[in-house]
Formats: sequence, C-alpha cells, structure tokens
Amino acid sequence: MRIKSRLLKPIAHRIARNIERWSADAPAAQELVFQQLVKNGRRTAFGREHGFDKIYSHESFRAQVPLRDYEALRPWVERIKTGERDVLWPGLPKYFAKTSGTTSGVKYIPLTRDSMPNHFGTARNALFNYAARTGNYSFFDGKMIFLSGSPELDTVGSIPAGRLSGIVNHEVPAWLRTSQLPSYPTNCIEDWEQKLEAITTETLGQDLRLISGIPPWVQMYYERLLERSGKHHVKDIFPNFNVFVYGGVNFEPYRAGLEALVGQRLDSVETYPASEGFIAFQDSQTEPGLLLNAASGIFFEFVPMEEVFSENPTRLSLRNVELGVNYALIINNNAGLWGYNIGDTVEFVSRNPYRLRVTGRVKHFISAFGEHVIGKEVDAAMLAAAQAAGVGIVEYTVAPQVSPPEGGLPYHEWFVEFDQQPDDLLRFAQLLDDEMVRQNIYYADLIKGNILRPLKIVMLPRDAFRTYMKSQGKLGGQNKVPRLANDRKVVEGLVG
Repeated sequence: MRIKSRLLKPIAHRIARNIERWSADAPAAQELVFQQLVKNGRRTAFGREHGFDKIYSHESFRAQVPLRDYEALRPWVERIKTGERDVLWPGLPKYFAKTSGTTSGVKYIPLTRDSMPNHFGTARNALFNYAARTGNYSFFDGKMIFLSGSPELDTVGSIPAGRLSGIVNHEVPAWLRTSQLPSYPTNCIEDWEQKLEAITTETLGQDLRLISGIPPWVQMYYERLLERSGKHHVKDIFPNFNVFVYGGVNFEPYRAGLEALVGQRLDSVETYPASEGFIAFQDSQTEPGLLLNAASGIFFEFVPMEEVFSENPTRLSLRNVELGVNYALIINNNAGLWGYNIGDTVEFVSRNPYRLRVTGRVKHFISAFGEHVIGKEVDAAMLAAAQAAGVGIVEYTVAPQVSPPEGGLPYHEWFVEFDQQPDDLLRFAQLLDDEMVRQNIYYADLIKGNILRPLKIVMLPRDAFRTYMKSQGKLGGQNKVPRLANDRKVVEGLVG
C-alpha cells in the first residue's frame, strides 16, 4: 500500500461508518433533511408564495406545494437568470446545469453552494465506501479516468452554466486532480471522436486503475485502445485496472461485451447521478440495488406510476414505500427544486436498508395498446434472450408499429445492433417475445388476445446507433440512446 492509499484508508472507513449509521434509519435522516429544507425555503420568494410558514410536516407540505415539471419551474428560473436573489433557494446558484429536454429545449437546473456537496461528495463517498467494504485501496495509487462532458462553461446572466459532468470537474479536490485523466485541454474537446482519439493518446502507457463513464462510450474507448495498441484485452494495456464506475444506463446488456474487451470481470460501482441531485449509489458488491442517498440535502417523494398523470396523485415519503412498486421520483432539494418530477421511475428492492433500482423514464415507455412496457422489462427480456441464444448486443431501441405497412396486426418493433448476430433471427425473436410475455402481464394478454402479434426485429448495421447519435449532436459525454418510446421518432432517425 502506497502513501496515498494509506492516508485515505482511515477517511474511507469513517465515511463507510457514517453511511452505515444513517442508512440504518433512512426515514429519520429524511425527516431531518425535510425540516432543514423547509427552514431555508421560508427565506425565499417561492417559500413565501407557497406558505412555507405554514409547513411543519410532509402532509402540510403536500397541501402547499404542487408537483411540477421544468415548464412549471421555468418562470422561477427566468427570475434567477436576471440576477434576482432568494428566488428558489437563499442567494444565487453557484452554477446552472444545462440539460436537454424533449419538450422544454435546454433546461437550466440550479446548483447551489449547499447542493454541490451532494454531487461531488456522494461520488467520493461511493468510491470510499467501496474501498472500505472490499479492502481494495489500490486504485487510489494510480491514475483514474472520468469520461465526461466538457468542463468549459458559459455564463447565463452572472451564473456559470454547463453540463453537470463538466461542472463537477471544477470541484475536483487537489488530492484527486493529480490522479485524474484526461487532461483539462483534452476534456474540453467538443467533438467526441476527436476527444476519444486524444484521450487514447493520453492514457496509453499510464498506470490506469479506475475507469468511469457511461457503458456505451466506455466501450468505444476500449475498442480504440485495442485498435491503437494492438493488444487483445484492456487488461494487457492496464494490468492494474481493477474498478469500473458507471451510471446512466442498465449495465447488464453491455456487461458481456465490455468484459470480453477487458479480458476479465472487474468490480464495478454503479451510481445514480442526475443534474437535479445525486440520488443513489451501489453500497454493496453482493446485495442488489442502489442505496438511496437519504442524508444528503434531498427530500424524496414517490408517486405510484399509475397515478403520475392524475390531478391529485398520492405522494409518499420514504417510510411508506413498498417493495416492487413502480414509482415516479420526486425531488425537493437544497438547490431550490420543490415537488420536482425528474422524469425517472424507480422501484425498491429492499427496505433494510432502502435500496432501489431505476426502472425507466416517465415518458419512455410503450403503451400504444395499454401494455405500458417500461425500460426495466425490455432490458431484462433482451438480457435473457441474448444469454439464451449466445449472442452479443451493442445497442437497441423499441417502438410500436401501430399500422404495419404490410398489413395485419400491430406489433412492437425492435431495432437491434448485434455484436454477434444470432444464427437464427426468427428463433431469437421468439425467445425475446417469450421473455416479454413473462416480463409484462399486459403485453402477455395482448399477445394471447390477438390484439398484438409477436414482436419483430430489424437488424441494424454496425455503428448505426453511433451514427444516429452523431447526427443528433449527442455522440459521447453523458448522452444515452432512448431504449423505448411511445412513438417512432428515434427509429425514423435510425433508418432514415
């Protein structure tokens, strides 16, 4: 053990003990967060307009603060842009996190001095907790690469603005900066393919021990490393590489391909960051799910998915959630988001401690015929079918075919880029359809009732999804391919 890991070891143990303490009674931790948020909210224009002086419980909070999306939040953000203080949170935000929305255009999510520890501190805590739980501190003694967006920032009013992953680069402490790759100039390259080439040049020959990024973009990095080095596996290039940190998409469909490129299975740490807050992280290498970040400036509410579009939906606090129920995730935080629907859906897999998994997006589902298929179900079906058929998957997306040009019953159409194609595509489609029947009872009823016919697969050429993402200006960084939609906009872009 070298000097850096020796110095960080006691800090890691202290962080792990603290996580164990608050996660043992997460509802109590949430109550403390709630009271602190409301106390500070009383000093804002939003708090005065919404009667925060009358709020002393979650029940009274629900009565005073409606649920909202970004369009409902926008007027308050516009006031902040003009320089008005104490609008959503005391003072002015430290940053705006820019993120794209399907209907709102560019969204500006406030990040305050109070909320920044939630973003960077939780990322640090996830790594330190992993080290303390596993005894693996060796990655601290080498280089770490974080595949992220550009750290270059614009100014909106007087407030710096940029992608969250780029903003976090400005908060990196000195002890990590000496180990961090890529360099600042390389990280500022906007064109993903040029940036990838520069990252590869910069990292070849380094003692890289930890790699962090969204799986599809990490896969591109691995492939470029092997192409440039002439090696067979990433572990041949970085023999001390031992931890993979990821988030943003379900890793399982990518696992086999990434591990084949690395040359072995590695420990991984899954994280659940969003511009609105760092929501959860993997705290165990043996237990399923991600630990809800219950003591870090966010008070969470959970709306049963079947009520999310209702006029007066049920809003549950953490204490009242149930296992296996699909909830829309609502955030109230110390950046001034109140009753904010971030658009993600989750379900709890444990209540002792409170661990969850992401099931999809509120707007990313297929329910053209009442089936309400969600992301978790298509991911699970594809993984099972791919394993049964012994094929590799690069990427896929699903859309309804409501009026088939060939006539006949409608169906779900899967657009798939295979890494290793099936010997029998019709058999693979049948395996996939059988798995979907097992995953979703409504889909099963529609198939059995001859309302839908079994799914169809369209095989796409190599790099089809990368070409599509490039055409949309979303190649690299933190951008993700939508896995499913209730319309055909994505697939129309894919096939031209």
